[in-house]
Amino acid sequence: MKYIQNSFFRLVCLALVVVASFNACTSEFDELNTSKTQLASLGKNEYPFLFSKAQTEASYAFWKYQVAQNLFADLYAQYYATTATYFPSDRNVIRMDWMQWHWRPIYTDCMPQLKVLLNETEAGSAENALASIMWVYAFHRVTDYYGPIPYFKAGEALPSIPYDAQDKIYDDFFKRLDAATKVLAGKTSEKPYGNFDLIYKGDVSKWIKFANSLRLRLAVRISNVDAARAKSEAEAALAGGVMTTTGDDALMFKTEAGTDVNGLSGISVWNEFRMSASMESVLKGYGDPRIGVYFQPASATGTYEGLRNGLSTTQLGDAKNSNNANSNVGSRWVTGAGSAWARVGTTGQNILHAAEVYFLRAEGALKGWNMGGAAGDLYNKGIEASMNQWGIADAAAINAYVNSDKKPIAPDDALNSPAVSDTPIKWSSDAAVQKAQIATQKWLALFPDGIEAWADMRRSKLPKLYPVVNSDNGDIPAGERPRRIPFIDYEKNTNKDAVDAAVGLLGGPDKATTPLWWDK
Repeated sequence: MKYIQNSFFRLVCLALVVVASFNACTSEFDELNTSKTQLASLGKNEYPFLFSKAQTEASYAFWKYQVAQNLFADLYAQYYATTATYFPSDRNVIRMDWMQWHWRPIYTDCMPQLKVLLNETEAGSAENALASIMWVYAFHRVTDYYGPIPYFKAGEALPSIPYDAQDKIYDDFFKRLDAATKVLAGKTSEKPYGNFDLIYKGDVSKWIKFANSLRLRLAVRISNVDAARAKSEAEAALAGGVMTTTGDDALMFKTEAGTDVNGLSGISVWNEFRMSASMESVLKGYGDPRIGVYFQPASATGTYEGLRNGLSTTQLGDAKNSNNANSNVGSRWVTGAGSAWARVGTTGQNILHAAEVYFLRAEGALKGWNMGGAAGDLYNKGIEASMNQWGIADAAAINAYVNSDKKPIAPDDALNSPAVSDTPIKWSSDAAVQKAQIATQKWLALFPDGIEAWADMRRSKLPKLYPVVNSDNGDIPAGERPRRIPFIDYEKNTNKDAVDAAVGLLGGPDKATTPLWWDK
């Protein structure tokens, strides 16, 4: 784990790169960078650059998005299926040489920046609070891949960085978010980091809602393993104020400068994946207007088409499974047709949205938590918020949708698959169906955030999606998906003692089939 041990020693160079990218003056760094082995003290003028860098790396820009998210979580969530024969990921093969790019951006380019801000800004400042919130956002997407991770000692210059148990990490998440929102409550007139805050431009009121909404997400995540703590944290989050409108939504600013383009936009021009059959079955069956935002008609047919996940190289040779016969992502991310696509790199990257929050509240209400409304009402509001988020504002059309009895349909794919489920849109009186409805609409609303969708599916075991057609991973039975990502090879080679000890924190072997602490 040498890159964690040396993170601080490299930070000044990273800060210089970030500062240069914003065309800012760097003359101060000649004086600051006086030690070759220790991190020099940075001044307040540099803090905004560090925060921007941390935000960008936490959300995986351009090609890192593919190997950190798209080839793994996005496929496990069945938002897409691969069309490229040279990608075994859709058949459950976990390439560790790719997986390092989920790990390294956080530990080498995000965490060091936040560590400096947390150490050098005043503990009661808005800047410190925002850094703590981003710390939780970044690390919850890491621990929810692997389970135990280097956390409390991350960034320290030690011979070996120990891993920490996931329940201890989550405990710290809740404490950080609680403390941060209490600090920010008295700072609403301030603009921490100003325009260098790539999400809210220093809007403290929105950051409070973001932090509480993230807290609610994490509370629901642990609800199967620590129901009492989950209820307490969820109700505290709601009382503190969560996202309620699309104006609260968190989108990461993206630019064509350098490699900081929207990750999905950047990789969707490569013609390596298309809409999944699960998405087709649900979106078409529901007559869902979001289908035209999420995807584009297939070039060969002019209709929306998807393919099954886990197809063999032979099956991918079927014309029905080709790129031209299936739907690429929507024009929000790419424009074009056939094999000629152009990215829309400046599209904001999705981070967290009000629609998800309504579905979290709906599920909480089903559990008997005080979520400020009845489960069915919150469910309908979640659908409305998601529609509004994607530019669908026709109230009559939305009302017709939420009152529709429509169900998923057979996708007419190469395998003649049946409908993926029989879950209707209109709120049911049956408790089991209600859970499936919340999970299905939440899955749709989370698009394209496969990292969160995969985590939520592992926790809830919903919504029902198609079995994976083929599994080339001997540890994973046919039809199933990984429950976690094994510890990466780089860590096993450079931090072996800590990794070996971490296996004891898992509650099972270091395999993709071992569930995480909250996955019960």
